[in-house]
Amino acid sequence: MQQSQRLLFFLPYLFLLFCVSIEAFAVPWVTNDNTQFAAAHRHQPSERKLRNVFPQLTWIRDTAIEKVFGLPPKGTKKGCDKPGSKSGPTSSQLPSTLLAKYGGDIVIRFNLSTPQEEEALAEAADTLFLDVWEFTNNWADIRLREDDVPSLLGLLPRSLQNAYSPLMLDLAKTIYQTYPSIAQSEPAFPPTRDERAFTPTVKKTDGTDNIFFQNYQPYSVIVPWMRLMASMFTTHVRMINIGTSYEGRDIPALRVGVSPSLPQEESDSRKIIIITGGSHAREWISVSTVTYVAWSLITAYGKSPGITKLLQEFDFVFIPTANPDGYVYTWENDRLWRKNRQQTNLRFCRGLDLDRAYGFEWDGATIQSNPCSESYPGEEPFQAVESHRLAEWAKNETENNGGKFVGFLDLHSYSQQVLYPYSYSCNADPPSLENLEELGIGLAKAIRISSGEQYSVASACEGAVSSKQSNRKKVSRMETGGGSAIDWFYHELKVRYSYQIKLRDTGSYGFLLPKENIVPTGEEAFNVLKYFGDFLLGNKGIERSSVKAEEDPIDAEVLEYEFDEMKWDLRRRKG
Repeated sequence: MQQSQRLLFFLPYLFLLFCVSIEAFAVPWVTNDNTQFAAAHRHQPSERKLRNVFPQLTWIRDTAIEKVFGLPPKGTKKGCDKPGSKSGPTSSQLPSTLLAKYGGDIVIRFNLSTPQEEEALAEAADTLFLDVWEFTNNWADIRLREDDVPSLLGLLPRSLQNAYSPLMLDLAKTIYQTYPSIAQSEPAFPPTRDERAFTPTVKKTDGTDNIFFQNYQPYSVIVPWMRLMASMFTTHVRMINIGTSYEGRDIPALRVGVSPSLPQEESDSRKIIIITGGSHAREWISVSTVTYVAWSLITAYGKSPGITKLLQEFDFVFIPTANPDGYVYTWENDRLWRKNRQQTNLRFCRGLDLDRAYGFEWDGATIQSNPCSESYPGEEPFQAVESHRLAEWAKNETENNGGKFVGFLDLHSYSQQVLYPYSYSCNADPPSLENLEELGIGLAKAIRISSGEQYSVASACEGAVSSKQSNRKKVSRMETGGGSAIDWFYHELKVRYSYQIKLRDTGSYGFLLPKENIVPTGEEAFNVLKYFGDFLLGNKGIERSSVKAEEDPIDAEVLEYEFDEMKWDLRRRKG
């Protein structure tokens, strides 16, 4: 009797689904916003199309049948999964705009061993207008259409034609997975066994319970969250505005320090440390990491003696979205957009690279004159609005507000590196090179001791092949190094410790790092900031006061041994 009642209850729905299914198979699946769908899938087998029509309705139908007849749930199938299940979408389920832009795109890694190979790859990538994702001292990652691989190989020397391997074979799927609305509880496209070396181990931490850090957040959520932080912690947090972007958005920041709104005596300049993220719009992990470090510092005040001491000595200025226009564009249009959204002299090529637009050793006139380039610095220094706003705000702080910048940390992704000035050339050493190396090594070791992850330390000038030869007047790099933020802050504002930190991972996901890495990466950066502050206080990252036992312990002997080992390696590479 009960089963009959359930059957009667579900009959109208089953009938409706049956009719819809017939209609779906009779009419092509094309909606008004999917006008390019047919073109994108013209070569897809029709049988595959039919299997994947209306997967959500298929799931509802199967669920209804299971409820009516008391059947156990069937095993999940591709294309017929319950929304939110662990299986990823098939190609026919991806948005047509995403398929039109990135369908058929892949990311490949070239292993480089000589400066000549690097130069050849840089020239070939420039010739074909390819997107160079990242490079370190022995490899370079490039995004391109799979069909363009033969063209690229044809421009390369024989030694490189077999020196590459694929990192992402279906870029569109991986992009689709990064948006919170369709993100899964586990990565839908985990790296293969051979790729796992590029992906750090994810460890649970206390921050996992904070809903804000369970997903990447858009600009429209980050700004209210920052206001909330300022309103909840009025004793040591203030929300400020760095300036206005090209499209008129605020560049918001949190200024964290004990009584930061109180005026300082003229003889006692307030020491300031800047932490920025999101200069390159597609590097979402840098944005979430800045907010995570800010939250960790804010909530630890008054609870941790070490953190309380730091906030009494320094003001920390957190700028999570230094490029708000580009960041919004990655959420609404193109997930892999890098530059800002400023108009250039080519109408169809918008955007300037904020990290190549600063005034110190700007080399846009001689290196990158192509507005379509991902590293285009503009036609003159500080043409990029957002870079100019940050520089003007910083100069105003020192000239008119009694501030003194003592640290600059510019967060990027990916490759797990700690980079110090100069970026523009390896032929010029910064005056405080040994101090920069010493602290850089300490920052990398703070990460290694806390999470086990390896971050390399190098000069930001180094290209894909580490080389410093006095007889090489001009070395072709994967991208120009002039006009960098870390160089400008170091040289023009005399910021003694200026670093660019490239966060997780080392290639398995690149800019598309799964959300599960938000908290672990944030914890690594938080340990960096604690070490950074302690070093500036004279403790070299090791708090020697009675509060040492309260903090996470750091083995001084291990730290000193590893420090000497890495310093020797830096000197060897320069030899």
